[in-house]
Amino acid sequence: MKKWLPVIVSALLSACSSSEQDTTWYQLPSAPQSYAANQTAQNSRLLWVEQVTVPDYLAGSGVVYQTTDVQYVIANSNLWASPLDQQLRNTLVANLSSALPGWVVSSQPLGATQDTLNVNVTGFHGRYDGRVIVSGEWLLRHQGDLIKRPFHVELTQREDGYDAMVKQLAAAWQQEAQAIAGELTRLP
Repeated sequence: MKKWLPVIVSALLSACSSSEQDTTWYQLPSAPQSYAANQTAQNSRLLWVEQVTVPDYLAGSGVVYQTTDVQYVIANSNLWASPLDQQLRNTLVANLSSALPGWVVSSQPLGATQDTLNVNVTGFHGRYDGRVIVSGEWLLRHQGDLIKRPFHVELTQREDGYDAMVKQLAAAWQQEAQAIAGELTRLP
């Protein structure tokens, strides 16, 4: 028994170390920003992205995959590098900044005359049929009025795997940011 103890200990240690190496961390990419266009607030429209919220099943560190019409799996070794709500908010600010020249878009309050955007994301996951889902609703406070819009974006995942899924989720989120920007440009 004593001569097998080092073999068992070494097997256990190698199993633990290999599981740590198998963990993959994901960060959403965002559109490159044109910082020169948004450096000053003078004569600019102001937009504060106050918050992006996600439900509990998306708030954990694991990337979510829907396996049937009623079952979801939260990955144990494919994890978000930072909280998903923070990533969604940061990439939304970056994507809106790129899509709205002449606007100052920030995750911090900008002043009394700013528009305020809140987004409630209810779906941000891959699905068993090879599609990714980004859904929810956004609420904009503009000059005392409230504008509320639902959204639902489905894109086909081009390749298998979590890398491809996260890239398509980012593309769907960017598509929704473009839709929000389109609505904002039509405001008086």
